[in-house]
Amino acid sequence: MEKIKEILNELGISKVKLAKYLGVSRQMIYNYLELDNINKWPKEKKVLLYKLLNIEDGDPETIDNIKVTTEYMDEVEERLNCINKSCGLEYIDVKGLNKEEQILLSDFTFLLKEKLTENDNKENYYIVKYLYNVLQSVDNIPELKYLLGYVSKSTGFTEPNEFAFNEDKQFMFEGIIHSAFSLFSSGGASKNRVILSRDRFISEIEQRNEEKLSRTQELITVRVQALRELGYDKITTQNAAEVFEKIAEIQSRGV
Repeated sequence: MEKIKEILNELGISKVKLAKYLGVSRQMIYNYLELDNINKWPKEKKVLLYKLLNIEDGDPETIDNIKVTTEYMDEVEERLNCINKSCGLEYIDVKGLNKEEQILLSDFTFLLKEKLTENDNKENYYIVKYLYNVLQSVDNIPELKYLLGYVSKSTGFTEPNEFAFNEDKQFMFEGIIHSAFSLFSSGGASKNRVILSRDRFISEIEQRNEEKLSRTQELITVRVQALRELGYDKITTQNAAEVFEKIAEIQSRGV
């Protein structure tokens, strides 16, 4: 078993990919690898692992003679990253995505499903929900990209000097956010100052929501006026262009 774990480590196979290949959760992978003998694994999972590593019937001599060469790594990677139903993409349209993007999407959806089905943990629902909200907002709030990069770097998935976005801004953001995280972890932040800062945070959110509501009401008012001036009851496919033109006219004259 130690030799097999050594081979897996040399191959650099992530727990996510191995879990997906074997059709189990990441936690189950940790449990399997804690066992002192692979014969204690469920038979079908053991057979799948042997197939992945190209081991004939678990022959100890074959296992001991495995050399993790570049060619061997490529062969294992090809078996591991097969883009078919076993990769969890049978219900997702992957047209237009290259192989690397398909693999990323597959890994991402696997993790999301695992989070949502993990011990009926309600917190995981909100983790996935908030992550979804981040992806919805990332085009309008560039700092979110920098935050994602910071998390990837601080957890060891990305080299610290890799800058996928605006290097200057990302560099500044990482320094600032690291100071904030360090202050939070140390417990050295003044509670009163944090309260004041959070009050400003809430106030800014409320102001943005009020502005959004005001813009929405303004658009509704202008739309109603445009329909009235044109003599229509509602916007249809036939009159849409005319109505939108009238809306633009009304807005331009400040009515």
